[in-house]
Amino acid sequence: MVQTPIVKEGFIYIAMLALITVITFLAVNPYWSIIPGVLTAFVTFFFRNPNRAVPEDDTLVVSPADGKVMGVCDVYDDQFLNDYGKKVIIFLSVFDVHVNRSPIVGEILFQQYTCGRFRPAYKESAGCENERHAIGLENKRMRVLVTQVAGILARRIVSWVTLGNDLKLGERYGMIKFGSCTEVIVPQSVEILVKKGDKVKGGETIIGRWRD
Repeated sequence: MVQTPIVKEGFIYIAMLALITVITFLAVNPYWSIIPGVLTAFVTFFFRNPNRAVPEDDTLVVSPADGKVMGVCDVYDDQFLNDYGKKVIIFLSVFDVHVNRSPIVGEILFQQYTCGRFRPAYKESAGCENERHAIGLENKRMRVLVTQVAGILARRIVSWVTLGNDLKLGERYGMIKFGSCTEVIVPQSVEILVKKGDKVKGGETIIGRWRD
């Protein structure tokens, strides 16, 4: 999907901060320009878009995001699976890559954007109360629901896909700006391979495997 080293959503922030840095350096004081200069470097780092070594196996479920696994639990999903499943919750700090990737090979058959609050993304209630964007993917083996959840700083969810799009395993499909949470719900037949506290990489870490 989006394959530039820095995602285009970051260009405006980087350009504005770089301009402020130059103006401060020339018109105010070179030492004062260090502050906007550091902010420019951080924002550039935040909007990075690295390539990943995505596995080639359509029985796998890969992490949709970089971050830390905050929980793995059994749930009933009435949005897309309409069945019991297993949910993996991943918290993204401001230092993690915020580009989201497709957890499975599949077609987007469900898409829903929900307005909401902006509670800290690590709170258990954030997935129910906060602004969020969910897509449901289906292939010949399973249905998976993946949800981008906004946090206290993340005020904009970005999606580069729509209904009917086919996604490859680990393909980039969107991002959340400045701190967030991503949740993925898989069928009960998927063996979960991560646990609370694990660090994961989007598109690269295998979080589950389909079992016949």
